[in-house]
Amino acid sequence: MKILISNDDGISSTGIAALVKELKKIGDVTVVAPATEQSAVGHAITMKYPLRVTEYFVNGEFFGYAVDGTPADCVKIGIRNIMKDTPDIVVSGINLGSNAAINIIYSGTVSAAREAAIMDVPAIAVSVASHDATHFDYAARFSAELALKVVQNGLQTGTLLNVNLPDLPENEIKGVLITQQGKSKWDDIYEERIDPYGKKYYWLTGNLVETDYSLEADYFALKNKYATVTPIHFDLTDYKTFEILKNWYLEKKKI
Repeated sequence: MKILISNDDGISSTGIAALVKELKKIGDVTVVAPATEQSAVGHAITMKYPLRVTEYFVNGEFFGYAVDGTPADCVKIGIRNIMKDTPDIVVSGINLGSNAAINIIYSGTVSAAREAAIMDVPAIAVSVASHDATHFDYAARFSAELALKVVQNGLQTGTLLNVNLPDLPENEIKGVLITQQGKSKWDDIYEERIDPYGKKYYWLTGNLVETDYSLEADYFALKNKYATVTPIHFDLTDYKTFEILKNWYLEKKKI
């Protein structure tokens, strides 16, 4: 099994190292990840300047390829240019911080997996719910188990699996739930500050507004110590509104 691994925390992150170690037990791993942290860049791709790829080594051993671009760039160039054969699966992570509810939209980790889905390659994105996470072992093992199931059973075209785990030892995690994307979202504000030269600048801050109170929602289940698996799709069509708009008589057809 050929596996492409990427992330948005950068090729030197602790999470990707844990993931690589575990996935090497089940397949042939290729790492193509951002050279520097690319958190919250969403699905950005590089168009206005050339991408540079360099070999990355850990303790003198080849680890993978570092790209001075976004997570989506990494997956594109990994599949099209670096790997000789199309991977059987792309795994993105392990991300520091949850990617549940509205965070899915902003996440570079999820976008790497989404790019694979756009390219018709099965993919999963994996995150641990802490920016100071210390528990990666179970997340890595679960990722390997899920990757095997995805390759064996397949996914619908365009669908990827978004996985979130509490930053807890395995014996403290209550279980695994199949969930929907939650609706909790950030109430953001740019806080005005003053730099040492007396000039204004703004720093993004805010509070999460919780609106999820069911274990069927990824954020609430994760908050209650469950690991979550959420199937998501890049088709953004609101099909209910699609039908409603037909009754607005907006369509005009030339004969």
